[in-house]
Amino acid sequence: MFTELSSKFDKIFNKLRGYARLSESNIKEALKEVKVALLEADVNYKVVKDFISSIEQKSLGQETFKGVKPGQLLIKLVYDELVELLGKENKPLRFSGTEPTVFMLTGLQGSGKTTTCGKIAKFYEKKGKRPLLVAADIYRPAAIEQLKILGKNLKIPTFSQDAKPLKICREAFEHAKQNGFDLVIIDTAGRLHIDEALMKELAEIKSELKPQEVLLVVDGMTGQDAVNIAASFEQKVGIDGVILTKMDGDTRGGAALSIRAVSGKPIKFIGVGEKTDALELFYPERIASRILGMGDVVSLVEKAQESIKIEEAEKLEKKLKGERFTLEDFYDQLQQIKRMGPLESVLGMVPGMGKFKGMEMDEKALTKVEAIICSMTKKEKVSPNIIDGSRRKRIASGSGTSIQDVNKVLKQFAMMEKMVKNFQKMDLKKISKMFSLVNYSQ
Repeated sequence: MFTELSSKFDKIFNKLRGYARLSESNIKEALKEVKVALLEADVNYKVVKDFISSIEQKSLGQETFKGVKPGQLLIKLVYDELVELLGKENKPLRFSGTEPTVFMLTGLQGSGKTTTCGKIAKFYEKKGKRPLLVAADIYRPAAIEQLKILGKNLKIPTFSQDAKPLKICREAFEHAKQNGFDLVIIDTAGRLHIDEALMKELAEIKSELKPQEVLLVVDGMTGQDAVNIAASFEQKVGIDGVILTKMDGDTRGGAALSIRAVSGKPIKFIGVGEKTDALELFYPERIASRILGMGDVVSLVEKAQESIKIEEAEKLEKKLKGERFTLEDFYDQLQQIKRMGPLESVLGMVPGMGKFKGMEMDEKALTKVEAIICSMTKKEKVSPNIIDGSRRKRIASGSGTSIQDVNKVLKQFAMMEKMVKNFQKMDLKKISKMFSLVNYSQ
């Protein structure tokens, strides 16, 4: 996420750190480079102009730079301005007090709208809601079937009818009221481009059902074009917020950094992968931190809390205290990392990892490691020192890998063993309890 932009910011601020002190000239020079980086990230020109102007005024208005480490002041100002640009704080979705809450998802075809319906349903089901998916896209081939399959896989009911979209939505709402569903999520029709027929239909559904949230789903790869899309939907239908999808890809940042400032509508969620749980609440301060390569420790802790059970942490704690860490434990740790989401996404939350652009983060590499460990005998997993040349050859053959791959895994394990010794005094049970104190509910 924002890899290219983060890399450019890192180079800019590293240059600043090389100065003995900050001055008007080197601040202007740095801001010129920031401006170019933002424009290359496809951020709206007016947004960039206002962004740079605001930072310049604040930085040059400082009485003194004495005692401030080179670069720190400017980095702080850029961070604060990014947070402001992205919306200051998370804006949670609103729920109805009595009748079933209605979320109406809109957007163009290919934006990931149908998949996002399923993700939102799963997100709020975990928080105790009973969602109903509504298939109101009767135009796109297989759209209804796609939502039904998604609902079946998630074990979330889907409502569909052979009728016009407005009637489908009306009947779905009554069905929800009568059957105890407290959240109705409508997957509306999209088009390859904005047209009057689409907007009229959406406006009718909105007028009839009066949804608590009308959410525009936008492909995060579209850059500042997302601004034009949001403006059209706001003018013709009226939207309450935006969901940016495909943010795990090589997004340049234009959509995220432009859409809030130009449309005035908050970003509510971001999609960070294909899996149904790859949906994150949008926190401006966390995204600003990721863009500047500072990581996102809070989100990392939340993911750890969701993925790592207290019992697993206690089990590992015993292993560490007993100085007994085996390849079986190594395998278990890989499974926990995989449950936390795409490897690149997880590493992006670790402070300082943004600078390692180009570092191999192939998910297939983890699969290869798993295959190698699974090809070992119980004895070999517990005592890897017995793995000689002939055993390595057998393991490589059994896992469909090479002897070099086996050697690499054993080397990685040896490094992990050394790290384990440094963690002997850590109370992982307390750390896990700390995770449980993180409040990420709405």
